[in-house]
Amino acid sequence: MPITDVPRGLAGVVVTDTALGDVRGREGFYHYRQYSAVELAQTRSFEDVWHLMFRGSLPDAQQRARFAAETAALRRLPQDVREALPGIARAGARSGPLAGLRTALSLLGASAGLRPLYDTAPARREADALAACAAVPALLTALYRLGQGLEPVEPRDDLPHAANYLYMLTGTEPDARRARAVEQYLVSTIDHGFNASTFTARVIASTGADLAACLCGAIGALSGPLHGGAPSRALDTLDAIGTPGRIDSWIRERVLAGDRIMGFGHPVYRTEDPRSRMLRGIAQEFGGDLVDFAVEVEGRVEAILAELKPGRELHTNVEFYAGVVMELCGLPREMFTPTFCAARVIGWSANILEQADDSKIIRPAARYVGPPPPQPVPAVLD
Repeated sequence: MPITDVPRGLAGVVVTDTALGDVRGREGFYHYRQYSAVELAQTRSFEDVWHLMFRGSLPDAQQRARFAAETAALRRLPQDVREALPGIARAGARSGPLAGLRTALSLLGASAGLRPLYDTAPARREADALAACAAVPALLTALYRLGQGLEPVEPRDDLPHAANYLYMLTGTEPDARRARAVEQYLVSTIDHGFNASTFTARVIASTGADLAACLCGAIGALSGPLHGGAPSRALDTLDAIGTPGRIDSWIRERVLAGDRIMGFGHPVYRTEDPRSRMLRGIAQEFGGDLVDFAVEVEGRVEAILAELKPGRELHTNVEFYAGVVMELCGLPREMFTPTFCAARVIGWSANILEQADDSKIIRPAARYVGPPPPQPVPAVLD
């Protein structure tokens, strides 16, 4: 097969067909199936959108109740996994819950006897994916609490997905306002085109590997600072600037030094990130000094970037206001990226299920640029 040159990083290269959604970077729009993702976040529950991604339609009232009950029943972890979590938390004390999740999820898959996707029927694949998605919030919150010297909090079947996540994290039932703000954030980050972690999950799925292997690979990709590892770093930027009077000097110094300003710029969007716009609105509903400062920093950073990097469209991305909203809702910063993961696992799993229906392995090529072969193998010198 002839080798075809493509843009660096596969930017803009279409590698498959999908019915799950798309990102239109020049329009500042993305969707889940046929619905605006932002509109879904504003009007629907997390469970509704989970149902949409897995089963292809938004549920009616009866379907919603059945699906919520079905997924809530899957939140409790198997005993052998529960017993292993303290050791995983201790071993990963310096790495945090997201690193521990990779180990815990592998153990969960082994405990459940997950078979390769290649060897399982579609109904079994979906059941495995539902169980994994329901377990991830319980694993993340348990690992966090154990790392803080606290006991894990058992999930509650009577709470919606987002409220239950906050309950397992803090041990306190959240007020409706904060639960809804976090739910909107979770819905808005369920899926986002063929980003690095989703593509990683699909590559692994194309080999026929089991679901846990696919998800662990995706988590590894998400953990990178250039992908999902930025919400807390964006908030750290606000801390580093400190006061409005330091905004311009701090930003100019970083831009002129060639440093990346976390929370700004996106590989796809050439307009404002619609997720950032929505989350800014949620933050402004809470109000307060942090929100006012974030909005001021956003305006000045965009103005300075436009001055120093003319012709480039650089705006806030999802991480900038995601960090602000999660801070306002009481989430610890070390749980910002894990919370992103708790939402994105739905999109990963939907993509894995879709990829499993395609028997073609993803196997691109690379151009060799080393010394010309074949070179003679040198003899071993005495």
